[in-house]
Amino acid sequence: MKLKVTIYLDVISSWCFWAQPAWEELKRRYADRVDFEWKIALMDASGFPKSIEQAEWFYRRSGMMMHSPFMLKAGWFEPNLQECLAPNLVAEAARDLGVTDDRVRMALANATEREGQRTNNWELAAEIGAKAGGLDKAKLLERARSPEVEARARSSTAEFHALQVTQRPTFVVDSEIGDRAIFSGFAKLEPIAATIDAMLDDLAAYASHAAHFGEPPQA
Repeated sequence: MKLKVTIYLDVISSWCFWAQPAWEELKRRYADRVDFEWKIALMDASGFPKSIEQAEWFYRRSGMMMHSPFMLKAGWFEPNLQECLAPNLVAEAARDLGVTDDRVRMALANATEREGQRTNNWELAAEIGAKAGGLDKAKLLERARSPEVEARARSSTAEFHALQVTQRPTFVVDSEIGDRAIFSGFAKLEPIAATIDAMLDDLAAYASHAAHFGEPPQA
């Protein structure tokens, strides 16, 4: 019996960037016992800073909270930004072309958050994504701008909102026995790992009971 961990994220979210080391450690630690998947949860206007000064203030706060030796850069900032489709849909499209890991989305996240590049430009996002994934830029761009990829990203965004949470990243831990844990806005490993350990222990107990007593009576 396995668990599944789903992370809902926006590719250019700073807290999603800070959560990546925890995500990578979870995948390493539980590789043989837990299934992992990331899904796009597009930010809307409420999730973006209102000025470059505000963005830099947020970056100072989050960087210090995460004990980072570097500060994120806000050069990507655009006034009145409603959503940031290009980097998110390029990352999503790369999966259709065979790159199912984190390479493309993290290349875009690094270009945006660490280098301050304006990755909401379709050509730039596709160039970064193609280089990171070893993909053809034109094919990646075409797929990223397809209605199917946008529809999938909007569907996963709707899933995120259905959880009745507001913060990205959101980690959702689901168990085959029906248990669910949701961590909204968490970027550190320890509470999520402790919950996974507890849920895996419950799964082991269910398996042990089934080995001794079989399936429950039907009536």
